[in-house]
Amino acid sequence: MKTVKEVSHVTGVSVRALHHYDAIGLLKPTRVTEAGYRLYDEEALRRLQSILLFRELGFPLKDIQKILDAPGFDPMEALERQIGLLELQRQRLDRIIAHAREIQKTGGFSMDFTSYDRIDLDRYAAQAKEKWGSTPAYREFERKNDGKGKSE
Repeated sequence: MKTVKEVSHVTGVSVRALHHYDAIGLLKPTRVTEAGYRLYDEEALRRLQSILLFRELGFPLKDIQKILDAPGFDPMEALERQIGLLELQRQRLDRIIAHAREIQKTGGFSMDFTSYDRIDLDRYAAQAKEKWGSTPAYREFERKNDGKGKSE
């Protein structure tokens, strides 16, 4: 079992954020000592890892909680999808960085805008909508992100 301070040190998540996650029911400690210290076991740390991955992908905390607590949630399937999306984002960022370096190298403007193409990300979003589109968490995520990142 790890204390809040130890979890914070290991994960980089602030003690304040961990207290907030507890207060909203997103990440409850495994046990609270008589002195009021929150303690977390490996299962809680696995849940925190899922929370951090969803946060990295831009999901609001409320939606993460709904997803993680949904009946039939499969952590390994979610992880596979998260990895896929992260890889797409990395590839896109690599293209943008390469484009910026090319502009820097040539010292000027470039008419090549393919680096900013979001087709793969939009395709992935369509697959996610097909899989989870009927869930309340996905509808809320979509509502909050209406128009963000869509190809025009």
